[in-house]
Amino acid sequence: MGYSQRIIRALSKLPRHQHVYLSLIAILIGVLGGYGALLFRFAIKFAQYCFYRNTADVLTFHQNLPFYLIILMPALGGLIVGPLIYFGAREAKGHGVPEVMEAVALRGGRIRSRVALVKILASGISIGSGGSVGREGPIVQIGSSIGSTLSQMLRVPSLRQRTFVGCGAAAGIAATFNAPIAGALFAAEVILGDFGFTTFAPVVLSSVTATTISRHYFGDFPAFTIPTYKVVSLYEFLFYPLLGVVAGLVAVLFIVSLYKCEDQFEALRIPDYFKPALGGLMLGCLLLVWPHVFGVGYGSINLSLKNQLPGLILLTLIFVKILATSITIGSGGSGGIFAPSLFIGAMTGGFFGWGVNKFFPLITADPGAYALVAMGAVVAGTTHAPITAIIIIFEMTATYKIILPLMFACIISTIVASSLKRGSIYTIKLSRRGVELSQGWEQSILQALKVGDIMRYQVVKVPESMPLGGVIDSLKTQDVSYLHVVNKDNDLKGIISFRDIRSALQEEALNNLVIAKDVATRDIVTIHPTDSILLALQRMGNGGFSQLPVVTEVDGMKVIGTVSHRDVIAAYDRAILQREIEGY
Repeated sequence: MGYSQRIIRALSKLPRHQHVYLSLIAILIGVLGGYGALLFRFAIKFAQYCFYRNTADVLTFHQNLPFYLIILMPALGGLIVGPLIYFGAREAKGHGVPEVMEAVALRGGRIRSRVALVKILASGISIGSGGSVGREGPIVQIGSSIGSTLSQMLRVPSLRQRTFVGCGAAAGIAATFNAPIAGALFAAEVILGDFGFTTFAPVVLSSVTATTISRHYFGDFPAFTIPTYKVVSLYEFLFYPLLGVVAGLVAVLFIVSLYKCEDQFEALRIPDYFKPALGGLMLGCLLLVWPHVFGVGYGSINLSLKNQLPGLILLTLIFVKILATSITIGSGGSGGIFAPSLFIGAMTGGFFGWGVNKFFPLITADPGAYALVAMGAVVAGTTHAPITAIIIIFEMTATYKIILPLMFACIISTIVASSLKRGSIYTIKLSRRGVELSQGWEQSILQALKVGDIMRYQVVKVPESMPLGGVIDSLKTQDVSYLHVVNKDNDLKGIISFRDIRSALQEEALNNLVIAKDVATRDIVTIHPTDSILLALQRMGNGGFSQLPVVTEVDGMKVIGTVSHRDVIAAYDRAILQREIEGY
């Protein structure tokens, strides 16, 4: 028996209802998540070396690269990433966080174990070849996959499994930014939506553990070169709310551009695994002119924070980065949107600060101060997670002076973005799949349960040629609310309820003249077995039905069962009871 198997067997024998058990598993996930973050960072470096024979920031060596390499290398990376994701794990496509949120809400935290490996490879190649994306989203998915895999091996209840997925996400963010509080808050605010003690305490332990590992290998340094922050005058507090409005508008522009670009690539009639290569070719053309948007872009962010970029370049890079990231992710590349949001925020704040400093030099700080605040504000606007945005910037600066301007900007940015665009950059992706997470975990339960799990297979069918008298007898003897009218090929053609024949009950002469086809309701509302019971409940409510026929997904005409309003409510009650038992 292997060493890891002995550890898992020993952990599985611990008492399941004690906080000690949760704490030990959370610490183990923090260790694995911390080392997963280290492995991912080395994978990016290795990939960049393979493509460019250099692991430094691209701004230090891009002038020495032949122009054709700058154009072709991102395309080559896309050519590798496309098939890797398509045939390896399609969940690894894009920025990854929505997939984790969906797994937590709808699948009890279950994530396939292969996702971590495919995500490391795909995102490492995407970023290393020049893809204009971040490493935070991938490491959240990697850490969450680790937490999910471990919890499945230990066979913990689904409620605990969701908590351990959050532990993995917190570990990834904490190890990446050297920000343990922000890591824990990101998992609680974005992934789990739960700040309860039994959930939040393990998440904190994982975050702290992963940060300890990161600091052991990389030192206790912030991810960026942070300028000395100070408020020059109280008049600056008039500018920071305005910066929050601008950041919110830029965040909405980023969200709209990202999904518009995704739609454009989706409409292309070429195989999905070739689309990242096309996106890489387009990105290479941008990198030829603006190498600042290469990869995660931390080097350019540092230049903005240190006031080393001209105002016109700052303004230009806002839109170039939005386009570059939209192309990379929209075409099917793998990487996060957290770092691009920080980049866009730094350029937005840098340009804003450059403008106010030019007109009001005596009462405003350097542009780098505004760049720092706007980094958090744009993140807050895109993710709708202002608490995480505030804390992550606060942890990186380690100064209390930034809190008031940062809170102003982040909250206002979130208000502006949420007013103009329903859903965050994460939840919109799920909404486009028909998954709504904004209405609470009760709706998540209804979305997680499928019609096929609760439907009844006893279907009362009558031929469309059956006389009215036979229809009446069927309703009397079968004790059902609806009869399903089928043709000679057994295709569903209509529905008959007691309401449909009530007017003909007193006309016995019609019993042999009218047939089922004549009285059946032809406007049929159906449901598929793979649809959620939330969708079934919505269709019942909209049409005033007490039950729906369940039809096959092949042709939509063969009725295979029924689902009633009573069945849906009973399934929901059972799920609520099970959740309470697991959480006890």
